[in-house]
Amino acid sequence: MPPTPTGTPARRTLAGVLLLVVSMWALSGLDASGKYLMGPDAGVALFVVCLVRYGVHMALAMMVVVPARGWRALHCSRPRAQVARGLSMLAATLLFFTTLHYLPLGQATAINFLAPLIVLAIAPWALKEPPFLSRWVAAGVGLLGVLVVVRPGAGLDPAGTLFGLLTACALASQYIASRRVAVDDSYTTLIWSGAVGSAVMALALPLYWQDLAALSARLSPAQWLVLLSTGFWGCLGHFLQIQAYRRAPASLLAPFIYFQIVSAAALGWLIWEQFPDPVSWLGIAVVCASGITIGLVEWRRNGAARAAAAS
Repeated sequence: MPPTPTGTPARRTLAGVLLLVVSMWALSGLDASGKYLMGPDAGVALFVVCLVRYGVHMALAMMVVVPARGWRALHCSRPRAQVARGLSMLAATLLFFTTLHYLPLGQATAINFLAPLIVLAIAPWALKEPPFLSRWVAAGVGLLGVLVVVRPGAGLDPAGTLFGLLTACALASQYIASRRVAVDDSYTTLIWSGAVGSAVMALALPLYWQDLAALSARLSPAQWLVLLSTGFWGCLGHFLQIQAYRRAPASLLAPFIYFQIVSAAALGWLIWEQFPDPVSWLGIAVVCASGITIGLVEWRRNGAARAAAAS
């Protein structure tokens, strides 16, 4: 988890909230770019999008971090955990881009927010944390909200719904791995996130090199710009999140993560005129409410634990 600052002034806290909200828009920009690129207008293969997304991410992270921190920024204390996190992040990207092939951006993003609730539900086994009934209740309520979003009458593709649920599971694995690499500097993790994905996609190049070779003759300059922007939006979103968590406590920022549903729905409407219906918004509200509520409960529980330890 990101380091939690102590004695944060109001101005730094506000800056942290604003940075986090902007990061949500950046990550939604990544998702929208991927959905457009794999659509009928551009027709870029999934593996090609992921290769460029992680390659540009790694290059930008190196350009920003290494001049400021030196080559020591590449050193990590738990390389296996970093590789595991990078692999789960790549799996989540592949699964989510596949989900976007079938589902609107807003609904697909809403399903993703089942991931933090999954982490809370399995924390006693995955993270060796004490079991709490409130976490399981929140996970159950969040699942009900997702079921409302993907209900049969919503007109969502069943294959997309399945890939969306698999994405949530992959994201949960990524969040658990992120807890295990918390001993490393956040900027080190930023570089490793791009490096692992780039290495795997490079090793898989024989599977899709023909798709990659055909791009130069098919894509317009504007589409090339969108393709390159996937790495920019991904790196920028994670970089801004690091900056946000350096300015405000993670417990305070947790509710604002759900603003990504708003940014995703807005971009889905502006680009494809896809907007969740009122019943889907009800399900989205249930997911957000369960996540925000358990976030507040965890914040109070951690505060009480810290007070008890101090006394």
